[in-house]
Amino acid sequence: MIHLAREWLSRVRAFGEEVHGILSWCEASPSRVLSLDKTRRQLQLLSPHQSELFEEALSCIEHGLHRAAHVMAWAGFIDFFQRKLVSTGMDRVIRLRPDWARYRSIEELREHVSDFELIRTGAEMGLVSRNEMKTLHGLLSIRNECAHPSSYSPALNESLGYVAQLLKRLDQLTQRTL
Repeated sequence: MIHLAREWLSRVRAFGEEVHGILSWCEASPSRVLSLDKTRRQLQLLSPHQSELFEEALSCIEHGLHRAAHVMAWAGFIDFFQRKLVSTGMDRVIRLRPDWARYRSIEELREHVSDFELIRTGAEMGLVSRNEMKTLHGLLSIRNECAHPSSYSPALNESLGYVAQLLKRLDQLTQRTL
């Protein structure tokens, strides 16, 4: 009897996975979210903190919290960007922005320097191109619309695309040095 129940449960699970696999091809289907395995594998390349932030973004998407997903994904991205900037060229950062020398840690830098300025500094240092800087500023603008009162209300596709864009940028940044 227990053997039959286990077999039945196994078939039900297999059926559910098959249904989600089929529905994941439908553009607006919440089943698309269930196929985020590839995205989650990308997170393994990040620091534990960054991975956690992106994982929270994916959880937000799974629960239909799309504005929050944008905010959390940006937090994971900008943490990576800030650390990359500081670790590969803090001396150059200080030469470009002498008034930033007063910040003794990355946390102080985050408190006093906007993400917009950090991205611009990264472009001036050659970490990102001018076009990439413009794209990152645009992604930051979208994040700001989600984090502050606005009429912007992203849907599933926008959230999945936003996370995918940020992860692609992270992948490109991983291979760069200053």
